[in-house]
Amino acid sequence: MKRKIAYCLPSLYIPGGMERVLTIKANYFADVLEYDLYIILTDGKNKKPFYELSSKIHIVNLDINFNELWGQPFYKKILIYLKKQRIYRKRLRDCLILIKPDITVSMLRREINFINYIKDGSKKIGEIHSNRDNFRDMEYNGHQNFFEQLIGRLWMKQLIKEIKKLSLFVTLSIENQAKWSEINNSIVINNPLSFFPNKQSNCMNNQVIAIGRYTHEKGFDMLIDAWGIVAKKHTDWNLKIFGRGDKEKFTEQRNRLGLQESLFLEDETTDIIEKYCESSILVLSSRFEGFPMVIPEAMACGVPVVSFSCPCGPRDIIKDGEDGLLVENGNIKQLAEKICYLIENEDMRKTMGEKARINVQRFKIENIGKQWENTFNQILST
Repeated sequence: MKRKIAYCLPSLYIPGGMERVLTIKANYFADVLEYDLYIILTDGKNKKPFYELSSKIHIVNLDINFNELWGQPFYKKILIYLKKQRIYRKRLRDCLILIKPDITVSMLRREINFINYIKDGSKKIGEIHSNRDNFRDMEYNGHQNFFEQLIGRLWMKQLIKEIKKLSLFVTLSIENQAKWSEINNSIVINNPLSFFPNKQSNCMNNQVIAIGRYTHEKGFDMLIDAWGIVAKKHTDWNLKIFGRGDKEKFTEQRNRLGLQESLFLEDETTDIIEKYCESSILVLSSRFEGFPMVIPEAMACGVPVVSFSCPCGPRDIIKDGEDGLLVENGNIKQLAEKICYLIENEDMRKTMGEKARINVQRFKIENIGKQWENTFNQILST
């Protein structure tokens, strides 16, 4: 009999990391493991998923539209949220009772507050895609007033209470797992690679690459400052940043530092493999991450990585000095020094790139998928 798995998350039309990773896993579960897979959404009705899904996957949209919360005054957010939560709880309960999944997976969004109380017969799993320290920052961008901070603390207390009731709590890294010290029902399963191309970089082009949204979280302001140091020593190298979002303040910073001829702020690209393969170094300058997929993606293309050892993920992915270089978190001078080290040591750069492509194969979907298959089987056997 087929395993029946249901995932709960807000939407699939946004080109986000969580959405992409879930799509990779869901396609593997449906096409290779032949699970009967359901994805239950609250938002984005009639919007096409950004990443291509297997035709075998069932999409259920409960049409709650939590997006109405955005832009509302704080007091109004509370009222709208409570009303929509009541609707969501009823519709999700009815949906799960109808589907009768063996396992229901919450991506730790709004359903985590009540999913343990839905008596549909399924085992409940929680899966978190950001690190604990910055979980609320994903929504508030680190700027909360007193009442938001108070609610955030109460919310975290309630979250931990609900996580403890789950059959299993899954984190993406050992580092992040350690931050949830109150939880004794957790395991670590890394994100899978989205690709492992036949071609790779020869690490000979005088180009450094960075990828991510143009937000405070990604630390491009620190990277631009570091590049100001690098560019003075290596005038024949350039840095290209690819991403979506508002580039204005980063453009102003670049121009203020006089880096227009060596630093290019590009839009998001649809041919990311090609961009990796024409580069010789990837830099990750994030202030925090959940599990930064740009690192294993670059490694899969034979590109060594220089990364801040930010929470969480880089320390779980990079073997420092072997397939990449870790930098003290937020240390701009050291970031510049380690970029320069790889620029100035061509043989080391190539060796690290080759080693990166070998080491990163542990993140291939067939390896990560097997971990999930074993986890599901274990949960259902208890």
